[in-house]
Amino acid sequence: MAELRVPVSAADHARGAAAGRVVLVEYGDYECPYCRAAHVEVLRLGRHFGDDLTYVFRHFPLTEIHPFAEPAAETAEFAGAQGRFWDMHDAIYAHQDQLSLPFLVGAVRALGLSVRDFEVALEARTYAPKVAQDFLSGVRSGVNGTPTFFINGHRHDGPFDYQHLAAAIQSVRSRP
Repeated sequence: MAELRVPVSAADHARGAAAGRVVLVEYGDYECPYCRAAHVEVLRLGRHFGDDLTYVFRHFPLTEIHPFAEPAAETAEFAGAQGRFWDMHDAIYAHQDQLSLPFLVGAVRALGLSVRDFEVALEARTYAPKVAQDFLSGVRSGVNGTPTFFINGHRHDGPFDYQHLAAAIQSVRSRP
């Protein structure tokens, strides 16, 4: 079973309790339709498990097949630098079928963030190192596709639908 090689840290984007009994790490790609489906399931898991679950998202853009995955990840990081990562994360997945540079600019504007600062950051690739860091941590952990989940540091190799993820989380949660 593959292990998470780069532990969760303050550099990660985490949702839910800061110290949940179960830590669910996802390596995802904003243009991947399977990741969008998993996003809906992860939101349900958060509601179900509450403070017992900490969810961490790490970027794993598959740029060879998803040309907007990298700019979307950088956009999420731009928003994150201003405390709005999860708002942008959710907006991108909610409108994945519209993913394009004009959409990303509109999403930045809709969150009340500076479009000019965003354009400068995107052009300078200011947030590319963070995206690359996430990607390389995934490679080190054996990630080769998206979405890939780790539950308390162990790779979840089963399906990523709600039922299977909830059962895996519950199994870990019920251990002493």
